[in-house]
Amino acid sequence: MDEHELLKERFKSAVSSAVKAISENYNLEIKFGNDLSSKKNSLNLPEIVNLKKLQDFTYLRAFADSEALKIKYTDEKIYNKNQPTGSMARALYAIAEKIRYEKIGSDKLKGVKNNITQCYENKFKNRKIEEIRTESDVPITEAFELYLRSHFFKINQNEATKKVLSHWKNLFDKNLKKKLKELDNCVENQNQFNQLIADLINNLDFEDSDSKEKEEKKETSKEDASSSDENQDENSSAQKDQDKSSDSDANVIDANFESFSENKDADDKETKEVVGDPNLFQKNKKNLLKEKYKIFTSKYDEIKNAEDLENEEEIFRLRKNLDQQLTNLQNLIAKLANKLQRQLLAKQNRSWEFDLEEGILDASKLSRIVADPFHSLSYKMEKETEFKDTIVTLLIDNSGSMRGRPISVAAICADILSRTLERCSVKVEILGFTTKNWKGGKSREQWNLENKPTNPGRLNDLRHIVYKSADKPWRQSKKNLGLMLKEGLLKENIDGEALLWAFKRISSRKEERKILMVISDGAPVDDSTLSVNSGDYLEKHLKQAVKWIEENSNIEILAIGIGHDVTRYYKKAIKIADVQELGDVMVNQLTKLFSGKDNKTIH
Repeated sequence: MDEHELLKERFKSAVSSAVKAISENYNLEIKFGNDLSSKKNSLNLPEIVNLKKLQDFTYLRAFADSEALKIKYTDEKIYNKNQPTGSMARALYAIAEKIRYEKIGSDKLKGVKNNITQCYENKFKNRKIEEIRTESDVPITEAFELYLRSHFFKINQNEATKKVLSHWKNLFDKNLKKKLKELDNCVENQNQFNQLIADLINNLDFEDSDSKEKEEKKETSKEDASSSDENQDENSSAQKDQDKSSDSDANVIDANFESFSENKDADDKETKEVVGDPNLFQKNKKNLLKEKYKIFTSKYDEIKNAEDLENEEEIFRLRKNLDQQLTNLQNLIAKLANKLQRQLLAKQNRSWEFDLEEGILDASKLSRIVADPFHSLSYKMEKETEFKDTIVTLLIDNSGSMRGRPISVAAICADILSRTLERCSVKVEILGFTTKNWKGGKSREQWNLENKPTNPGRLNDLRHIVYKSADKPWRQSKKNLGLMLKEGLLKENIDGEALLWAFKRISSRKEERKILMVISDGAPVDDSTLSVNSGDYLEKHLKQAVKWIEENSNIEILAIGIGHDVTRYYKKAIKIADVQELGDVMVNQLTKLFSGKDNKTIH
């Protein structure tokens, strides 16, 4: 072991000892790297990539200290009991709880306080102030964390943090400032603190995607009561199928259900697109969607190849970062990938008929002709196999809530699956979906200029990303997958339209068998859209999109929800509690599909 590796091991040992001491859990198993084999009493810390910079030491120590404090001071039952509804509300609630337990530890241990404070302040050191122009450039989660940390930890402000806070300070001062002292007094009382934070979040002026769960349950029961009529109503129809060309090699049609909205003036009309085989729509033309889904404007949307979103140098840097995280997963992932590969190759084994009068010349029998020139030639022919020509599309949620370990693990799993399936002659496409902006971007600007018409529908600029097209080999596309780790790329998620886009791409393929796997960590969320439509507007559209695909196509669609139950959207779905399980679940579910053992909801 060289000196550098020895230093790493010593540092790991020191960090592990500190975590056990702080958490007071001396039986805790500590691993470094994105190890997918999670156990009950175990903790996974980031791999030590570079120990040359002080910042690298500080980051890992701060992360480890925070996780140890969470183990010691957070009661999961209390946390879950007080958790608010709505994806964004839950994200803010998690931030507040993290700050609470870090505050307790920081008050008791000066070294912990220094690590956590320095790490957070470093986050803003290289933040370019020119990138923070409007409120839409600052997600509420980032501003909320900065506001609370500034109070509890007295964070040193710089130009970037001041600019970030400036866009949200009035809202937070109005709703949070008077309660800060009350929060101070109950930091060590988790139940009281969680209750107060949940109430404060509910009073903030923003709408969330699933904030009306009770109403949704009522609606679901009504739907069940009249399911036969409504199932027909929810089948979509469309007026036209327009091609939308992209300059990229994808050249696909960005698909969406016809919204059946009232016509605007001629100048205001936007392109309405349909999804899938136009012939299917002709068959279902009389069955209109129960709920009108509108798009205020689609002219700012984009479909981009990943390599067009960043310069080559940065793409290679991000890929290198992904490779470093991959290092510790190789053994485990290799086992999973080999399991899938064996299953596929077993299906593909060639079977031949020999000694035929015609077919392909059997070269192995040519020696007969050499020995006896009068011996007749021997031919062979391949028997038909059950294995179908197959394509798999991985559609990955690129929303802000996927930041950190979830998006890293998703990118790693996509990378491994792509390589494995390619070896077995299965085509793979890897797609991502997000938005170009927070808070609506140019779409919302146009809406404001048009005097804010009511119920505008989807009100943000979509960004759909092709990380790997089906016809490009993994070797040519592998660098692109690192782009998922790019800071600032992950924003909002409008799942319904992304699903239809992915469906349109895969439905146009010539392969006989088509599998679409969706990976997401929550319900569709776009603040801009949900602030001017109903709180479940995007969720309803996702349900309609999934229902239409499941009932009107031969594409096998399955979904994996990371910490989120997606069975309410997809018939074939599974929930994983920890992102660490993602690789195992993806491989196992694909193995089940290829073995033909699973045709029902995945449990």
